[in-house]
Amino acid sequence: MSQQKTRDKKKKFLTEYDLLKMEIAKELGLWEQIEKEGWESLSNAACGRVGGIMSRRMREKRQQSE
Repeated sequence: MSQQKTRDKKKKFLTEYDLLKMEIAKELGLWEQIEKEGWESLSNAACGRVGGIMSRRMREKRQQSE
C-alpha cells in the first residue's frame, strides 16, 4: 500500500514583488488559470510576458524614485 503524499502549504507573507506579479497576471487575464491550476500551469510565453512587464515597471519605479 502506498501512502498518499500531502503537501503542507506554509503560510507565506506576500512581498511587494509577489503583489506586482499577481496584479500583472490579473491584467493579462491569467489570474483565473493561476488560481485553478497554479503558476506552473502557465506557458513559457505567458511567464515571460509577466516577467517582462514586471521588469519594466520595477525599472520605471526605480527611475522615478531617483
